[in-house]
Amino acid sequence: MRISRAVPGAGPLALPRGIDRRRMLQGAGISALALGSPTLLSACGTESQKQSAESCKSTDRSEEEKELIFSNWPEYIDVAGKRMPTLEQFETETGIDVTYNTDINDNADFFGKVKDQLGSCEPIDRDIITMTDQTAGRMIALGWMQKLDKENLPNVEANLIESLRSPGWDENRDYSVPWQAGLTGIAYNAEYTDPVSSFEELVTREDLKGKVGLLTEMPDTMGFMLRMNGADSADFSDDEWQSAIERLEEIVSSGQVRRFTGNDYIRDLKSGNLVACLAWSGDVAAAEDDRIPFIQPEEGLNIWSDNMMVPNRAEHKANAEALMNYYYDPVVAATLAAWVWYICPVDGAKAEMEKIDPSLVDNNLIFPSDDFLSSTSGFMSLDDKTRQQYEKDFVQVIGG
Repeated sequence: MRISRAVPGAGPLALPRGIDRRRMLQGAGISALALGSPTLLSACGTESQKQSAESCKSTDRSEEEKELIFSNWPEYIDVAGKRMPTLEQFETETGIDVTYNTDINDNADFFGKVKDQLGSCEPIDRDIITMTDQTAGRMIALGWMQKLDKENLPNVEANLIESLRSPGWDENRDYSVPWQAGLTGIAYNAEYTDPVSSFEELVTREDLKGKVGLLTEMPDTMGFMLRMNGADSADFSDDEWQSAIERLEEIVSSGQVRRFTGNDYIRDLKSGNLVACLAWSGDVAAAEDDRIPFIQPEEGLNIWSDNMMVPNRAEHKANAEALMNYYYDPVVAATLAAWVWYICPVDGAKAEMEKIDPSLVDNNLIFPSDDFLSSTSGFMSLDDKTRQQYEKDFVQVIGG
């Protein structure tokens, strides 16, 4: 195995100790979403770059080339010293040599890096990429991903948990397989403020004014805005969007929000520059700070998944499918989940976790119950034109 590490730098929920796995808009402030930013530039001009299985043909050399290049997010796989035990076991069992890259640190940034190649039916020298829902759906809609052979994925077909089987952007999971899933909620610093139990409190409480952080990820912040306004974040109208964006503008104008952040909010939350904010569960776990709990807001939690896909012109599709299938063995999935501590997408892994770490079996952030999942919401799948308009609306508010 060759490892390339391109790493840049209700009440409280029980959070296991861990490291953030989802570094959206890393280190970015409002300026990263300015109207002229690469994020929005990469959102434009893709209509002419659409491909299809007919216009962009791929050749699979898996039978003669036992190798695979896998691009993932940093700190998102089990490790033991310099080893990655489950990945090494895959190599031993299959004879497939894996080059494992941790070069995805931001969905928009990665999209911008590969869009011209994928849009021109050129290889990007990766057999698996792992993208979060909205970006995964966008790449699929543009015809940039290869359709998976489900005959090579019996474990996925049998063991993918029901709640992740039919996302609006890939309803039959023809092009994607979840790697892990996660949650967005509220974090606050108990040294500086009383508990914050709802998103509405976060954006309206006078004692929090000027000390609140919201996220630069549009689906996360606007998902909560929509629900606060009485809309369904997974199924809303243009009018409901407009009402929510106008409400956000009022909140920003009032001075309630100190800043919009990527995952760099933890530093300010610890120091008291922010006293409460929208947060990703992995960031709060990574903080290892007893003053900072992760809260399920009254409006519920945002849920998202990071998804493995095979790009066009990748030459080792069957090898990639073998790896996807391997990680849906419940024993392997439980081993991975015991390290990453995000929502495990594999049915049967919970039973196996009893043998690995019984303390994690009942943690809703790894194996959520049906009741727990009923409090989560995703974000509506958007066509490219609508998504561009909504992102522009959002940026004008948070960057204005």
